[in-house]
Amino acid sequence: MPTGRAWKYGDNVNTDVIFPGKYTYTASGREEIARHALEDLDPAFVGGVRPGDVIVAGRNWGCGSSREQAATCLVYNGVAAVIAESFSRIFYRNAINNGLLTITCPAAVKAIHTGDEITVDLESHTITCAAGTFPFPPMSGSVRQIVEAGGLIEYVKRRLRITHI
Repeated sequence: MPTGRAWKYGDNVNTDVIFPGKYTYTASGREEIARHALEDLDPAFVGGVRPGDVIVAGRNWGCGSSREQAATCLVYNGVAAVIAESFSRIFYRNAINNGLLTITCPAAVKAIHTGDEITVDLESHTITCAAGTFPFPPMSGSVRQIVEAGGLIEYVKRRLRITHI
């Protein structure tokens, strides 16, 4: 049950804003990728984000190119979930593959403010914040298993009982 502070952003935040394309082929390693998360949109993000924090976004979060680092830079910074009005399909898939919880809940997005404490309850399918409690559709069983495993690679390793890749 993730609990953290909200970092709220608007509509159509694209993958180049989440992780700048100029680093796509030069940044390597978790720390370097994490360091560039949202740097053009919110320069305070990397210095202020704490493990368990949650991104809250408007419509079409993660639109643009298929840049896996847009999901991994958030994971590497400890972001527990992204709650949005809607997601780009490619970002949604990259997020799931990297174990980043994605929730579509327009009512919660409208009610949450930057800095609010948010709790996501996957059992009751609710988001709780200062403004109240908001239901969201449950994830499919396979998506939930992938996210809970920490991403697709970890999920496959567990299913096949592989100890390392």
